Amino acid sequence: MEERITALETQVAALIARVTPTPPASDTPPVPEGTFWALDGLQERLPPDGTGAVLYVGTVRVADQRYDWQYGRTVDDLLTSDWTELAATMSALAHPVRLRLLREILGGRQGTGELAEIEDLGTTGQLHHHLRQLTAAGWLRSTGRGRYALPAERVVPLLAILAAAGR
Repeated sequence: MEERITALETQVAALIARVTPTPPASDTPPVPEGTFWALDGLQERLPPDGTGAVLYVGTVRVADQRYDWQYGRTVDDLLTSDWTELAATMSALAHPVRLRLLREILGGRQGTGELAEIEDLGTTGQLHHHLRQLTAAGWLRSTGRGRYALPAERVVPLLAILAAAGR
């Protein structure tokens, strides 16, 4: 019995060693205080027994417009939600022409006439098809007379998705 307990203790110690982060080597500089200020603020607001949360935040100035935004959800909420409901929103971004349109519109080219002048976007019919797809998914809003804009509440989320996709 004693041998079995010793063997179990050895296995538990090995498992703990595998999941315990290794402290940085002495020649590795420590992370400067304040580096993870957003993460530190999020952790202060979470219950200690929770599974965590995801937060994205941004302050953006583009084409003489300023967008400030923050949004967060708990991990439990994200993992229990129906991800399939997001398919249309995500698939609207899964086309190079639509991503180009979003970038151009965010940059200030908001009229269909201006957008139609851009090479490699296809025919006028294709342009309108892509604009409809983006509008239906909530990435664009018609501002009237053939003009489009990104809703303010979508600017930082779009840039956060692009940052995450490029990582």
